[in-house]
Amino acid sequence: MIAIPPPPPVVPRGRLSGQEQPVLGLCSGLVLRPWAPADAGVLVAAGQDPSIRQWNMLAVDGLEDAHRRIERMRERWQDESGAIWAIARPEGGEAVGLIGWRRINLVEGNAELLYWLLPSARGAGIVVEAVKRLSEWGLEGLGLHRMSLCHSVANPASCRVAEKAGYLLEGTMRSAVLHADGWHDLHLHAFVQDDLR
Repeated sequence: MIAIPPPPPVVPRGRLSGQEQPVLGLCSGLVLRPWAPADAGVLVAAGQDPSIRQWNMLAVDGLEDAHRRIERMRERWQDESGAIWAIARPEGGEAVGLIGWRRINLVEGNAELLYWLLPSARGAGIVVEAVKRLSEWGLEGLGLHRMSLCHSVANPASCRVAEKAGYLLEGTMRSAVLHADGWHDLHLHAFVQDDLR
């Protein structure tokens, strides 16, 4: 029997860790930039927002916990398991949200998207723009093949974001995640290399 070698990794190891996390500009004037220790207060505020707590299950136990989380974001970039950006005002301005990939699989070339916005930044299309920009960089700049986005079926706002950003609905995962109010079905959306065309 002839052994068939596995295909090479879609994205070579070191593609993330071998570079600084980029700052990505948005048409709105905002930027996607790495989180900094000065952003810890924003994470604490996000952990207090009912909507962010409900849909992202984010709980931040004060500034010390926020600083640990920001350091973990840097570690995940270095070990290439995740990549998280602040959605922020330009030139060191305040963060108003978060976007990134909670899970990256470079061998298979896929990643799972997550995001949230503080209440003051909602309703202006910022998340849709950020999802589009990060997706473009992920496919063209990093070389990923597929990105997925999951949200509770009880969260129609995230469904609208996915659709406006070009993420196609692929189906419903039944009882896929446990929220504070019980088990939720999740919509699975995805964006792949062919969708750039």
